[in-house]
Amino acid sequence: MKTGITPIPESLVYEKINGRPVYYRGYREYLLGQKTEEELMGSSYLQALVVSELFLLLSRELDLGQYRILPNELGLKLGRQSRRAADLAIIDKKRFQHIPVENKYLGEAPEVVIEIDTKAEVRDVGGLENYYKKKTADLLNFGVKKVIWIFTEPRTILLAEPDSEWQIVGWDREVHVLGNARFCLQTIINDTIA
Repeated sequence: MKTGITPIPESLVYEKINGRPVYYRGYREYLLGQKTEEELMGSSYLQALVVSELFLLLSRELDLGQYRILPNELGLKLGRQSRRAADLAIIDKKRFQHIPVENKYLGEAPEVVIEIDTKAEVRDVGGLENYYKKKTADLLNFGVKKVIWIFTEPRTILLAEPDSEWQIVGWDREVHVLGNARFCLQTIINDTIA
């Protein structure tokens, strides 16, 4: 017997919070046949530019003998029922030597996570502000030492560390990442389009 309800494919689950799925933004349009999976999962030109330029900058400024930079929505397994994604994650190679390189989510906390906007359907999890706060708190509780959110609208950056007051700064501010690595997003964008 048909119920008229289209099941949501597992591929549209962006993250899980305590066993509850967080779907990609626009999944409802997918269910109505108005969007494809690729349209939901793709990044904007600005988001892709920020990720690639930050990856290149961090590759130059971090000691790559000590750290590894992992891009591409790295899956983090925060517990049995929760998983989150990270646009860029910086890990200490020594801490991760024992972890086999396999096709699984990472079960240990990176040093730093950098996020650029979100692809999550935030209406289902209490709205945009609630989503950012909850994800940031989850990452810090998992053991991440610094979470950096880059928002393209408005052009601001949220900086969060355990046991510190979270800060919101503009794109024109220099942001310390780790070690000697720093960036000014406005400078990166200006240099890229020059």
